[in-house]
Amino acid sequence: MSISSTLDRLHSQAKQNRWLWLFSIFNHLVLALGFIPAAIVKLIDERFASGLHATHPMGHYLEALHLTGYYYTFISVVQLAAAVMLLIPRTATLGAFLYFPVILNICILTFATRFDGSLFTAPLMTLANLYILGWNYEKWKYILPFNDITKQKSLESDVQTQETVGQGGVFSRYKPRTLYARFRIFFGQLFNDKFPILFFAGAFAAVVFFMIVVPGLYSVRPRNTLPQCLSQFKDNRTKAGENFCNCIHTSGEPLNKCLNEYNNAPKDIIQMP
Repeated sequence: MSISSTLDRLHSQAKQNRWLWLFSIFNHLVLALGFIPAAIVKLIDERFASGLHATHPMGHYLEALHLTGYYYTFISVVQLAAAVMLLIPRTATLGAFLYFPVILNICILTFATRFDGSLFTAPLMTLANLYILGWNYEKWKYILPFNDITKQKSLESDVQTQETVGQGGVFSRYKPRTLYARFRIFFGQLFNDKFPILFFAGAFAAVVFFMIVVPGLYSVRPRNTLPQCLSQFKDNRTKAGENFCNCIHTSGEPLNKCLNEYNNAPKDIIQMP
């Protein structure tokens, strides 16, 4: 079986599961809500994360970004447009494509600066964006080199997806009584669908991974404030840790320079009683 046939089969199976459809709606809403406040802050020309000092590695970036003038405004317009398009069914796919490079950039920036503020949310938002792109695979799959449009139409016509059978019908314009009846039918069918335990277990594992495991990958992080930075150092690296935190939050030196000085610093001398 070809790659395109396998992807079409898996995609069709997923689209027929109402639990996965509800999860796609959840991702649309969460991603939109994630960008709208940030876009508004930029649109009114306020510095994003204004509580973060400019000496912080992420603060360096945000301060410089705020001073770029209309480029800063342009980013806000792109974020707002992507968020709004995600909320409109007809433009959701285009919104996801517009959203993806922005959130991917934020994700990489977060890891590069070890920024606590989005170390958990940015990678999860990136995964949610990929899920939406996968959910709308049938709308953009022909840009892939292994898909031939002339060979795909017959397969699509044979598969009546959940999007056209239950999902679109539920939210069509009907009288309140008819709409209520359709909601009852939909939720009755929802509990008849097999709950994708493995999928949601994987989603839960991703949340745990980025909440607990990923922060633990960094033995040293700038944290958001000087006291928070100092609190992570105990035992025999207190002096080196203090120098690292002052290097970041007081001197405003680059992260890599502060890390090198910390790694090369000697351990504290323990005084014997």
